[in-house]
Amino acid sequence: MSELILDDVVIRHISVSDMANNVYLLTERSSGKQLLVDAADDWSAIAEMISSASEDGPDPTLTGIATTHQHWDHVRALQDAHQAYPVPTYAGAEDAAEIEKQSGVATSHPVKHGDRLPLGDVVIDCVHLRGHTPGSIAFVVRDSSGAVVILSGDSLFPGGVGNTWEDPQRFASLFADVSERLFGKYPDEALVYPGHGGFTTLGDERPQLPEWRERGW
Repeated sequence: MSELILDDVVIRHISVSDMANNVYLLTERSSGKQLLVDAADDWSAIAEMISSASEDGPDPTLTGIATTHQHWDHVRALQDAHQAYPVPTYAGAEDAAEIEKQSGVATSHPVKHGDRLPLGDVVIDCVHLRGHTPGSIAFVVRDSSGAVVILSGDSLFPGGVGNTWEDPQRFASLFADVSERLFGKYPDEALVYPGHGGFTTLGDERPQLPEWRERGW
């Protein structure tokens, strides 16, 4: 498990399953309100992470569960999580039906580009990134310290955008959205926490954008 302690929020992270899915827990430090992002697999490990956050805020309380996109490996523990914590659920509107089909959990709050998720006074932007799936959403945390953390799902990784299965139109859509809505809006210092594997920053990846466009993946 790793943790990032900012002025307003603590972000905890674990990697689960043989696919190295990343699961994130955000806690607002002033209120203790918490948001779980991508209940991917291994509910016991996720529950342990939630328990480990007992001192991240006053009386920490899970108040929402968000899912970055519809793929089955990102929702395998969603039903267990929602049974344990019957709180509002958030996901991209275009992926909501498939998430319910995969997990048995309905999305109570489908989100669109530009929406914001409630976590006390912490601002969490919903950024729609079309291409990996129709409704993929990056959840972007903006801390009062100026720090920005992008929970990018499977749409942006160190070294490239997400898989678009060699479909030129899907790649063009995802590359355009990532370029405009992430690289075009947030600073180089913004941390990128993807759905699998290690972390990066927009500044580390920005010089590679022309190469990604040229290679088409």
